[in-house]
Amino acid sequence: MNGNLLAASTAVLSLLCGLASAETVRVDAQMAPPAPREGLLKMGTGLSPSGQVISVNDRYLTLAGKPVLPVMGEFHYTRFPEQYWEEQLLKMKAAGVTVVATYVIWQHHEERPGSFDWSGNRNLRKFIQLAQKHGLYVYLRPGPWAHAEVRFGGIPDWVVDSVPTRGNDPTYLGYVDAFFGQVAEQARGLLWKDGGPVIGIQIENEYNRTGPLQGRDHISRLKEMLRAHGFDVPLYTVTGWDNAVFPRGEVIPVFGSYVDEPWSASSGLLPPKSSYLFQFGVRNEKGLGAQGRTSTQDDGARDSDITPFFGAEYGGGVPQMYRRRPLISPDDIADMVITKVGSGVNLLGYYMFQGGQNPSGSPSRDESMASGGYNDVPKFGYDFQAPLGQYGQAHPVLNKLKPIHAFLQTFGDRLAPMAVYAPEIKPAAADDLTTLRWAFRGDGRSGFVFVNNHVRQYATPAHPDTRFEVKLSDKSVTLPSKGVTVEEGAAFIWPVHFDLSGINLLWATAQPVTKFDDGKGDLYVFAATGQIEPEFVFETNAVRTVAGAKKTQQGAQIRVLPDTGRIVTVTGTNGKTARLLLLSEAQAQSLTTVTVQGRPHLILSAAHVFGNAEGGATFRQTDPQFKFAIYPYLSDNFSANLKLKREESKGLFQSWSATAPEVKLTAEWQLLRPAGKAPPLKTWGPRNTPIVPEPESFGASAAWTVKVPKDALKGVSDVYLDVDYQGDVARLFSGPQMLDDEYYIGRTWRIGLKRYADKLTQPLTLSVMPLREDSKVYFDASVKPQFAEGQVARIDAIRLTPEYELTLK
Repeated sequence: MNGNLLAASTAVLSLLCGLASAETVRVDAQMAPPAPREGLLKMGTGLSPSGQVISVNDRYLTLAGKPVLPVMGEFHYTRFPEQYWEEQLLKMKAAGVTVVATYVIWQHHEERPGSFDWSGNRNLRKFIQLAQKHGLYVYLRPGPWAHAEVRFGGIPDWVVDSVPTRGNDPTYLGYVDAFFGQVAEQARGLLWKDGGPVIGIQIENEYNRTGPLQGRDHISRLKEMLRAHGFDVPLYTVTGWDNAVFPRGEVIPVFGSYVDEPWSASSGLLPPKSSYLFQFGVRNEKGLGAQGRTSTQDDGARDSDITPFFGAEYGGGVPQMYRRRPLISPDDIADMVITKVGSGVNLLGYYMFQGGQNPSGSPSRDESMASGGYNDVPKFGYDFQAPLGQYGQAHPVLNKLKPIHAFLQTFGDRLAPMAVYAPEIKPAAADDLTTLRWAFRGDGRSGFVFVNNHVRQYATPAHPDTRFEVKLSDKSVTLPSKGVTVEEGAAFIWPVHFDLSGINLLWATAQPVTKFDDGKGDLYVFAATGQIEPEFVFETNAVRTVAGAKKTQQGAQIRVLPDTGRIVTVTGTNGKTARLLLLSEAQAQSLTTVTVQGRPHLILSAAHVFGNAEGGATFRQTDPQFKFAIYPYLSDNFSANLKLKREESKGLFQSWSATAPEVKLTAEWQLLRPAGKAPPLKTWGPRNTPIVPEPESFGASAAWTVKVPKDALKGVSDVYLDVDYQGDVARLFSGPQMLDDEYYIGRTWRIGLKRYADKLTQPLTLSVMPLREDSKVYFDASVKPQFAEGQVARIDAIRLTPEYELTLK
């Protein structure tokens, strides 16, 4: 035997041994999904004046006859300053959100009977128009009961004081009807049928009541009232969890999941959440915190045979609540999203996507146990640890979500019609942490492998030597070419029989991100999966040439092994050409598609990148040194607010840098008064749930004065007051006026100062209520307050952190 033959034999033997030792997990996905059924749901007009039609069948949405899988993000306009709405909507659009949902919180508009306020931060019409300006759809949620962690669920005090609510009491319905009429005026001419962006209405919220004048008839009555005011829209929905009740076929139930439960009475670690469990045929999840349930029925499950699987409250974070204060990581949210989409969700709705702040009012607008609510929340702060924070800033989770959203936006037409297939072996329950969690969505011929090996706060074992065998209608596909390790915390989506503009990609161990027209044809962008070798596999007889990457042939298959940042061109024997670009996982998370000079560009940057109202790109970060890479290259006639420097380009992208004038700021702060003795703990109920201290108790708070330079905001986009502290409740004041507050959760409290520019001429006051050492409040295990004499109320550091801006146009 010659040396070459021996080497070849050894290689084959090694490959066979590797395959034999691999753990192959299997799924039977050969049966094609049934054809979608039309006409089962009583929705409104789906035809727009331009001739485009929004329609819904029992499985998915269509737009202009094409399946779509929208990303919907919640943004409460009354909880954010009007002058920044447009910028925040553009940030949402850049993050891949296509539908903006918003509560229309009744009490924010009619604090006194018959006196409605739709001005300033309450200008719903302007908010809708701004969304329309930038090509975003709008989903209205006018309640009348919203929850939203506001006082009385958003129903005005004067209504709660005078009539029974959330039922068909005639007087209550009269008040609701007047409110609905006002909302209709705000949306007049802006509905889909009129050429506007409003495509849907959610009726009530978490409605699970079956007492006198309640139940399904109440939802029917509210829908009739909305339609009588002209709300003829393509979609009507209700929340479907926690024994929701609603009339069959009149509305579509929407679902959700939260990775922790701040409303829970538990003071310890929660059991593993179903947020991370692929579920097959199950839409409803426990632990969403619906209040006052009297129903024993489950209409959400009842209607699963005629309605698509839509979501409205997949938590982009969680609210702060006094009794339970979890810290949420970016992976906690992103891996839940992969799991839920892999479970069949065909409308990915977040609550919240944009954090906010309650408007001022007397009494305050927050939900509290003192006012009969189920939770104590901050009076003002509603950051939610959402992708976009209370002050408009990007939280780290945003970058984790962007590649998933780009995938859904670009390839949702393929994914939405696909069914969900369960593997042969799947976890027995949410607390089964050893069985590999995965699912397949497919159409009998092609599809996507979804994998999640992350469970918040619990260790999951790595799965070495893993391969996936997918049985399709014509043959089985096994990937990767050899066993790989699915590491703890890994979550990904891999394509099977993926069409690349006429060339069939058998499978890949990289996640599709987007498809981009660079003027030379379709460019398919993929993201590598951790440390797993990216493989792109084609049938040998379908490929003529491969350029730009290494390739190997194994029998009837060609393995293409690309490097990151270079275009790979595959020419088929059918004369068609496929072009693909591989990015690293980190690059994909820093990728944003933004239109500059009328043309879409791919931009890689550590900065927060989004489109601006002038048709260019805006970069924001707290480092004055900007770096970005862009493709296609910038034209010669672009302009920027900072001097750009051309850097050496690596791979496909053109690299640039810019330096903003550095601003160094210092806050002067000093103790105003030391902390007093915190009052004894107050608890409620059989589980001794801690409740927020009474107002008089806050006299024990320590306080500091904070002086900010008067010109601090000059030359920057914002300045953040970053406060490192330990205590129970922190509050920010300008004189006697409370500006903001939060419950201590173990992270830096970041406060954007540009919205308080008129308050900076005088010192601000920061107060910290002492946290008692015997407190029963739940904190994340990483949070370790340092107590002295049985309590803690301290500030360790106060920094002023400038946010710089680079704009291109």
